Order: sequence, then C-alpha cells, then structure tokens
Amino acid sequence: MTTSSLRGVTALATFAVLALSAPLATARAQEAGIAVGTMAPAAMVESLDGKPMDLGDIYGKGTPVVLEFWATWCPLCRKLEPSMAAARSKYDGKVKFVGVGVSANQSPERQKLHIEANKMGGMYVFDRSDAATKAFQVPHTSYVVVLDGTGKVVYTGVGESQDIDAAVKKVLGVM
Repeated sequence: MTTSSLRGVTALATFAVLALSAPLATARAQEAGIAVGTMAPAAMVESLDGKPMDLGDIYGKGTPVVLEFWATWCPLCRKLEPSMAAARSKYDGKVKFVGVGVSANQSPERQKLHIEANKMGGMYVFDRSDAATKAFQVPHTSYVVVLDGTGKVVYTGVGESQDIDAAVKKVLGVM
C-alpha cells in the first residue's frame, strides 16, 4: 500500500469514527446525567410536609416540567435562582417548576424556611432517600432537567449559567 493510499484510508477511518460517534456525543447535554430523549423515570420523594409522593405523578400529563435538583447550601443554585425565578414568572401556567431538594446536609424544614425567606415560587419536594437523584443520575446540585408534555427529557444542564429561558422556549416550541 502506498503512503498516499494509506493516508486516504486513515482519513476515511477517522471520518467514520467521528461520524459514528457524533450521535452518541449529542445524546447527553452533560458528561453525566439522564440521557436526553429518554422518558423521565418515576421516583418516590416527599412533600416538604413529609407526605410521600411520586414524581412520576407530576409529569407526562401534557404540561412541560422543569426539575431543579438543589440545596440551600449550593452556591451554583443561588446564582441560578434569578434565571429560575424569571422563567417561573414568565411561564406561569404553561410549565410546572419543581425544585427537588437533595438530602445531602439538608432537611425538609431547612429547605422550607429557605423557600419562604427567599419568596421562591414553584413546587418543592424533598428527596430523602435519594431515589430521584439516582433515577435522574444527578451529577451535582444545580442540575436542571426539562421534560416535554409527554415526560421525555429534552434538556439537561448543570451550573449557574444555564439558559433556562431558552430551554423552556425549546420545550414550548417558541423560538
């Protein structure tokens, strides 16, 4: 085999590897977390008053849902809160916003006090047994999952600089 034909075969093989791996790379919005395109799993959580509930009862009923896995001690969550508050206000009645309180160094009472003191809107639940955290493969607090009306994951992200408005517009079909 000549050097030029070897280069051609190498280039073709490199292109094939890149082309075949591209769909896999776009399956997740992050390095970790639930895959975009999958159906959201059910997970037992509790209300901040201690009543058991299934997250699966919230989504898949025609209304998009934004889940944020958060904690009162999370600096990224605090920085993300203005974007979340703006989206909750802008899309009130069109999208359900659910804060899923992680159990690490937290209690439902602590979260409830924080929510009331900061006048945070939306619905809040507590993930005492980490069932939701495990089901959604949550990599870190400030993890956001946007579900369409059928309960399919259409966006995931983590950190303070997520464009929540763009993610919600995408699920609503507004651009």
